[in-house]
Amino acid sequence: MDPVLLNPLIALIAGILILLMPRILNYVVAIYLIAIGIIGLAHHFQ
Repeated sequence: MDPVLLNPLIALIAGILILLMPRILNYVVAIYLIAIGIIGLAHHFQ
C-alpha cells in the first residue's frame, strides 16, 4: 500500500464519480478525505 501510488488513484476514482454523479459530491469528498487520512496514518505506523 504505497501512498505515492494510492493517492492519485483515489483522486482519479473520486473525480470520475463526481463527473458521473454530481449529487454525491459531499460523500465522495468525505470518503476521499477519510481514505487519505487513513493512508497517511498507516504509512507512519509501519
